[in-house]
Amino acid sequence: MKKYTGSMALAGAVLLAPWNLVFAQNAGIQAGAQAIQQAATDLQSYFEPVTTLVYIIAALVGMFGGFRIYSKWQGGDQEAHKNAIGWVGAVLFLLSIAAVLQAVFFV
Repeated sequence: MKKYTGSMALAGAVLLAPWNLVFAQNAGIQAGAQAIQQAATDLQSYFEPVTTLVYIIAALVGMFGGFRIYSKWQGGDQEAHKNAIGWVGAVLFLLSIAAVLQAVFFV
């Protein structure tokens, strides 16, 4: 019988070294995945207040625009229709932002 213990141990160590590196990095990968999951959870917790804030801003813009359009209409301004279209477009844009936020975050 020949003695292969030294060379076989060296060959085994060389072959297993990459696997040790993979398993050592696996703990870091799991920690990173947990951190990303925690960040996603935190971001989703902010979603409802932000959506509500967008709705409130849209309502305020709509009310302010309505008062401006009413005052221009009562004053006989010829451009009241153009202003009305602009204000309605602004409110619709704000409402579409809220819809896009809901679509992106799947809540």
